Amino acid sequence: MTIEELQAISKTSVSVISVLGKPYTWIQSYVTKDKIFCVHEAESIDIIREHSNCAKFPVKSIEEIKEIISPATAG
Repeated sequence: MTIEELQAISKTSVSVISVLGKPYTWIQSYVTKDKIFCVHEAESIDIIREHSNCAKFPVKSIEEIKEIISPATAG
């Protein structure tokens, strides 16, 4: 995707979040060759689906993050 396309997607997401009227945080997204993986914080999966529907973003699956680990977790 071009920088312009990524900017357009980002603007759409931010616009939808601003009118959702519910607690919602877009943490960040990871762009691969043919997919975008997004990390969002919301009260429910339904709110995440509402965001994707309003933004017209296709979503294959939504997974709850149970724990976060990093090199620091190793001790």
